[in-house]
Amino acid sequence: MEFSAKQIATFIQGEIVGNENVTVHTFAKIEEGIPGAISFLSNPKYIPYLYETQSSIVLVNKDFVPEQEVKATMIKVDNAYESLAKLLNLYEQSKPKRTGIDSRAYVAETAKIGKDVYIAPFACIGEYAEVGDNTVIHPHATIGSGAKVGSDCIIYANVTIYHDCRVGNHCILHAGCVIGADGFGFAPTPEGYEKIPQIGITILEDNVEIGANTCVDRATMGATIVHSGVKLDNLIQVAHNDEIGSHTVMAAQVGIAGSTKIGEWCMFGGQVGIAGHIHIGNKVNLGAQSGVPGNIKEGSQLIGTPPMEVKPYFKAQTVFRKLPDMYFEVNALRKELNELKKQLNK
Repeated sequence: MEFSAKQIATFIQGEIVGNENVTVHTFAKIEEGIPGAISFLSNPKYIPYLYETQSSIVLVNKDFVPEQEVKATMIKVDNAYESLAKLLNLYEQSKPKRTGIDSRAYVAETAKIGKDVYIAPFACIGEYAEVGDNTVIHPHATIGSGAKVGSDCIIYANVTIYHDCRVGNHCILHAGCVIGADGFGFAPTPEGYEKIPQIGITILEDNVEIGANTCVDRATMGATIVHSGVKLDNLIQVAHNDEIGSHTVMAAQVGIAGSTKIGEWCMFGGQVGIAGHIHIGNKVNLGAQSGVPGNIKEGSQLIGTPPMEVKPYFKAQTVFRKLPDMYFEVNALRKELNELKKQLNK
């Protein structure tokens, strides 16, 4: 499919600088642009590529003023990256979607399947499970008995949704993620560790996206809850009875221990570790590899272990790098001081 600059500008409410009739049929990074492609510029580091790119159209921010001639047609918008996201979504929605149940899939007779659902080969839908309208289930995905998946979801290959768990509407679960595995609950005894049955469930609300090989454990009792709009990267662990507030995002390898409550609109960098049974307020930002042992108040922006404010942290890191030299200097000063004391005593 081809779209003209005029059509694109109308859709994203942009201002055209150049040929409004030029057309594009694909996307490309600005540094790898080709004729017929649309690119975007939002990071100033990539400005030199704008003057060289072969892309036919480039999205730029409204406040951008070129210093050289730009061969491509520019479309000026409030936020180039956000506008690109809108176009990519439009592109995805325009792709034809398959529907129907493949003969090689297993669907229990008691399962309820909505309209225009696609169930790929070797997918498994358990007893009394429910799948909503327009949902796509890829090969080898498993929907356990009594589990419910909402409408307009994408369940990628090898996803496992355990029995009785709930997935809302417009959710995306990437390959290999596991929803509702047992929480890590064991009672120590003289003979070893006795397993504590995990009889709760996991609930994902609407518009949640879970990355590949990420695990959200079921609750010991009650529910582990991931609220609407949460986005989790690959390789994240969410333990039993956790609750993650709406629109919180987490980068890869974050680990959250059990019974922790995390607020709305939080942002966690990669490899952040969160202790159990604590509360983290709304709009908390944690830098990569932060270790959190206790509660954090709303609106905090922290990094480190234990986490501290960003500016003091980096000042401390500057001092930390000088510690070996400071150690030798202190030892030398101590020796001089001892020599002076000896001389004074004489």
